[in-house]
Amino acid sequence: MATKLTSKKPLAGNRRSHSCRATKHQQKVNMVTVTLADGTKFRTSAREKRTLSKLDRKAA
Repeated sequence: MATKLTSKKPLAGNRRSHSCRATKHQQKVNMVTVTLADGTKFRTSAREKRTLSKLDRKAA
């Protein structure tokens, strides 16, 4: 099982119709599973995965 690395949570808000009626809405985090070279898995947001890969390329 992948462990969760990030502490991001869904954003809450309202959807607004043309008549301005509000219904509850959640924007969920784009979670992805990342597998490291040693085989360990963890869940992180797609943006964090992108940042980690950028830092990894910089270090090499």
